[in-house]
Amino acid sequence: MELLGNLVLGLSTALAWNNLLWCVIGVALGTLIGVIPGVGTLATMSLLFPITYHLEPTAALIMLSGIWYGSTYGGSTASILLNLPGTPANAVTCLDGFPMAKQGRGGVALLMTTIASFVGASVGIALLTLFSEPIANIAFKFGPAEYFAIMVLGLVAASVVSSGSAIKGITMVVGGVLLGLVGTDVNSGVSRFDFGFPELQDGVGIVALAMGLFGITEIIASINHVKAADSKMDVSMKSMLPTRDEVKRSWGGMARGSGIGAWLGVLPGVGPTVAAYMAYAVEKRVSKTPERFGKGTIEGIMAPETANSASDMASFIPTLTLGIPGSVTMALIIGAMMIHGIQPGPQMLTEQPAMFWGLVMSFWIGNIVLVILNVPMIGMWIRVLTIPYHILYPAIVMFVCIGVYGVNNNVFDVYLVLLFGIAGYVLRVLDFEPAPLLLGYVLGPMLEENFRRAMLLSRGSFQTFIERPISMWVLALTAVLLVWGVWSSLRQRSAVALSDSTPKAA
Repeated sequence: MELLGNLVLGLSTALAWNNLLWCVIGVALGTLIGVIPGVGTLATMSLLFPITYHLEPTAALIMLSGIWYGSTYGGSTASILLNLPGTPANAVTCLDGFPMAKQGRGGVALLMTTIASFVGASVGIALLTLFSEPIANIAFKFGPAEYFAIMVLGLVAASVVSSGSAIKGITMVVGGVLLGLVGTDVNSGVSRFDFGFPELQDGVGIVALAMGLFGITEIIASINHVKAADSKMDVSMKSMLPTRDEVKRSWGGMARGSGIGAWLGVLPGVGPTVAAYMAYAVEKRVSKTPERFGKGTIEGIMAPETANSASDMASFIPTLTLGIPGSVTMALIIGAMMIHGIQPGPQMLTEQPAMFWGLVMSFWIGNIVLVILNVPMIGMWIRVLTIPYHILYPAIVMFVCIGVYGVNNNVFDVYLVLLFGIAGYVLRVLDFEPAPLLLGYVLGPMLEENFRRAMLLSRGSFQTFIERPISMWVLALTAVLLVWGVWSSLRQRSAVALSDSTPKAA
């Protein structure tokens, strides 16, 4: 009965005209950005981040969340029609989606991915609805030592599990933590790491960091690597109907993809991209006809699309109940909460029940809106792909500068955006993933705060982290994960060095 009451409260909040409007705006923008390759979800959320300053907290979170899961729907369109993933999580969809499009069956692929995304999202939302409160009740028993340990685990998992070198990932996490500590120390009132700039005494703004690191960097990196779609391309409603055999073969892939995506989405730092690739690998392994994969089989798009949508929704569980971002996008969601003075974690369910359950119910509404938007408007999304990028990208840069200036009316923030944009591109060229840096930036101040509290309560004894069972086991798991990541990175580097030194046959 209590759950039913919470759902009714959430539905009344989500259906308020203001929240409903921003839900529709968020999912529509997310779909649009997902369709356009080379822009990306993080860049879009960063671009629109200044708007959250002028919205009610619930509406702001609903809009950002809509962009997040809406981009997953739209990202499959460019993957199938252009062989260019709209988001990293949609990259695996190219393997079978684009061959289907070349066979003249792009409409079927687009319709079925919409269905797969809706099913996966529904599973993730159901888990969020059923398990958020039990997890939050457990989290109420956590002290500073436990929170510190879980945050360390999340940061290490984000750096080790992310693509690329684990050592480079850890380096980026440490850099992010240091960026998060810039500004005035809340305990002593002393400015630190501000390099003499008075504008940095309040810290590095998350808007400037996110816009530069993902918005400007994405534009610089993508400007010469994208292509427009054929304006004559057409997808009719009649061409979207799948065969009975394809419908039958889709159910197993959606079931397995939902399970994999939901499980991996709960783990901090994993995210939808890993879930999509794992679902594809599992589907190919269990298939009786694995030779069809990569040639346009329906299972090759249903499993990964279901997995990344389920992962999107499940990543809200650690974010909202523990205050630990399940992905770098969730770090931006936490940043929006902090701007409005909301502390994510178990207390959110008791102090802000209307916001929490309103956000959950808006997910249901948003995913229904996405189905309504995607199926009849596929033709329009295709025409969006024909926009010349020499027109699109300068407009985005202009909106970036206007947006970041409007937050504090300070030109210094514009300079920061450009600095972080150039730095982000250099890091990308050097194969450093920027996402762990943003996670470190968001969690750095909370990490320091909980570490200080734990040390005060223990009167300076580090043993508090191993005397408390939960923190001890979490830190032990973190150590194992860290050793495994560094060892894997060193072994991979040795293998590359060995292959380079092996003389090539003439």
